[in-house]
Amino acid sequence: MFGTVVVGVGIAGLARIRDLMNPMPSSPSEHLKLFGFVSRRGFGNINEAKQISLEDALRSKEIHAAFISTENRSHEETIRMFLEAGKHVLVEYPMALSAKAAHELWEMAEQKDKVLHVEHIELLTEEYKELKKEVAGKELVKGTLHFTGSVLDENKTGFPAFSGIARLTWLIDLFGDLTVTSATRVKQKDKNYSRMTVHFQTSNK
Repeated sequence: MFGTVVVGVGIAGLARIRDLMNPMPSSPSEHLKLFGFVSRRGFGNINEAKQISLEDALRSKEIHAAFISTENRSHEETIRMFLEAGKHVLVEYPMALSAKAAHELWEMAEQKDKVLHVEHIELLTEEYKELKKEVAGKELVKGTLHFTGSVLDENKTGFPAFSGIARLTWLIDLFGDLTVTSATRVKQKDKNYSRMTVHFQTSNK
């Protein structure tokens, strides 16, 4: 069995705990054993998974891999700690708040001979697979991707482009490399409202 720990118990972390506690029959998850979860908040147990300290997770010889499901801003530091401790790492997208930090982390994982895997789970959904089939072989002339959500704490999630970066990778996966041609941001603090509008061009303009 391959020992794991989940770091962070937001929506993604709770889903990880649920799936590790109840793996699909005959799936690779059956070979993973959840030793616990790490959180800044005190929970005790969640679905029979026990809360353990970050220090214990890093020191444990029984834990081989960490699933990181914290806010974007803390990804980089948490990845570094687990790689330094000789653990494999799976992290929710995005891995870091800069390309420079991401490249450093890839190099660190390579030096430590550990797997560093960034998971963008939306690209694995049936809806997205259907969308990809729908655009295959077609030429993009013009299009709009619009999505909404609650206003996020930038101290935790980073600049708004990072809050929406998971969706932007849809476009890159569907249409190839993109170039930003313009970007604007509107903020109305009194209404707790923020909007970012970005225009991209594909490689063939």
